[in-house]
Amino acid sequence: MAAETVIAVRGLSMAYGAVEAVRGIDLEVNRGEVFAFLGPNGAGKTTTVEILEGYRRRTAGEVSVLGVDPERAGADWRRRVGVVLQESAVEPDLTVRECVTLYAGYYAAGLPVAEIIDLVGLSESAEVRGGRLSGGQRRRLEVALALVGDPELLFLDEPTTGFDPSARRAAWDMITGLQGLGKTIFLTTHYMDEAEYLADRICVLAAGQIVGMGTPDTLGGRDSAPAEITFTVPAGVTPPDLPGTRPRPIRDGASGGRPAAETPQTTGRRIELQTDSPMDALGALAAWGLQQGHTLADIEVHRPTLEEIYLKLTEAAP
Repeated sequence: MAAETVIAVRGLSMAYGAVEAVRGIDLEVNRGEVFAFLGPNGAGKTTTVEILEGYRRRTAGEVSVLGVDPERAGADWRRRVGVVLQESAVEPDLTVRECVTLYAGYYAAGLPVAEIIDLVGLSESAEVRGGRLSGGQRRRLEVALALVGDPELLFLDEPTTGFDPSARRAAWDMITGLQGLGKTIFLTTHYMDEAEYLADRICVLAAGQIVGMGTPDTLGGRDSAPAEITFTVPAGVTPPDLPGTRPRPIRDGASGGRPAAETPQTTGRRIELQTDSPMDALGALAAWGLQQGHTLADIEVHRPTLEEIYLKLTEAAP
């Protein structure tokens, strides 16, 4: 069965005078997925998200969110959408329970207050006032307030900025739990590990245009990019000539990015091989090492990281 489209964008453009912030982008988000929207500052992310949320009018293009054009959406549509802004402030003098109860009063129907508090992991802090919550707890409360109306679609704008590793991991578990309840999540983040852990698909925006779209494994051809195999051979030993590999000297960070000298050092020589068939290359290296009596104890295999792919896509943008 085909996936249901929750967000559909065709030819979306937004201009501020002579400046084109968004330049004719197309994208779709399916029900129940975590969709990560990435890009450098000034890429047009905030403008795009505000258009999808119904807070900003577009210059051109077609936009459908939950089957409705956000520009003409009413209260019923807004109840189906939850928004967690990058920066907001909770009520400092109200407890977590009081704050969630207050916001719940704005909805004719929604999730029970106790269920929401438990869902975001604040049950033990339910009687703590907002002004005494930690940064991670405040962020959880903000998510709770966005969930009061039991929305189908949730916009999370950089939800873990400034979090310590433990708080970030707890937030990831919360987001995964929300997806498990069938929520569709539109996520913006600057953390590549966050996008890789949470997202079903990733869209990269740069200079107002989409420069990459795919899963964390396939974005920018990541799954088919050559692997890099690095290892050290003893001084004076000729590196193996392996079929299907492309040897090249390692760049020496201490020499300002220049290729390291090919003259073997007394401590050995680090070799890097690029190959489309890492298993074949590793087999050939193992056979060579056994035949020559060498142990390649520091051998490493490296595929491009998501951050490397992201930087490549954004740096190549016009």
